[in-house]
Amino acid sequence: MRQVIIIPARYGSQRFPGKALVKLWGKPLIQHVYERALATGLKEVYVATDDKRIFDTVVNFGGKAVMTGVHPSGTDRVAEAVNLLGFEDEDLIINLQGDQPLFPPEYLSPLIKPLILNSDITMATLATPIKNKPDLHNPNKVKVVLDKRGCALYFSRSPIPFHRASGKEPIYLKHLGVYAYKKSFLDTFVRLEQGELEQAEKLEQLRALENGYKIAVTIVPKDFPEVDTPEDLEYIKSLKERE
Repeated sequence: MRQVIIIPARYGSQRFPGKALVKLWGKPLIQHVYERALATGLKEVYVATDDKRIFDTVVNFGGKAVMTGVHPSGTDRVAEAVNLLGFEDEDLIINLQGDQPLFPPEYLSPLIKPLILNSDITMATLATPIKNKPDLHNPNKVKVVLDKRGCALYFSRSPIPFHRASGKEPIYLKHLGVYAYKKSFLDTFVRLEQGELEQAEKLEQLRALENGYKIAVTIVPKDFPEVDTPEDLEYIKSLKERE
């Protein structure tokens, strides 16, 4: 069973155009993500992109890149890339977002563990307890609730579950947007039609839940910031400056 990390990256991000190539601590953002992926110990790491500027940048810093067609989502881009690269149905595909320069390499093991231990699980992701209360009401910070077996019941941009004043306050979980799939399920997933929940929340992982598929969620101890906006980039820069 092969294991591969595919980093989908596009140039035309709505909230931060060109962010894959912006400089962070003297390197393009995409290079930081690539180096984090290599630090997991996996030998196969690729950037999947439809933009020649990103492709050339990756090749120039010594990385591996795959040119894909234009896609509506990173998952669709990952699916095309793994088929171009010749992966088999039982191989494990890790989708690491191109805006996650601080992804902890040690999180790879808890991410893929459910797929290795349970043949019924075909998709997995991570979550962490929300410690910063403003994140709870920030629609860019996705929340998730789980069943007793650690599988997702629902993902939302709203605070879930709702807390009534008379009840015990729950532990809120923030979804960390990194995924692992069996390649066979990834091929199935991208053929599924978008459902009403996905269209309402603009969260593609809801497509799996709406169609009855399980998503295993492993809780990890700490968050890691992503670069969704220019403000996020400045925040990450400030973290390095404080060290």
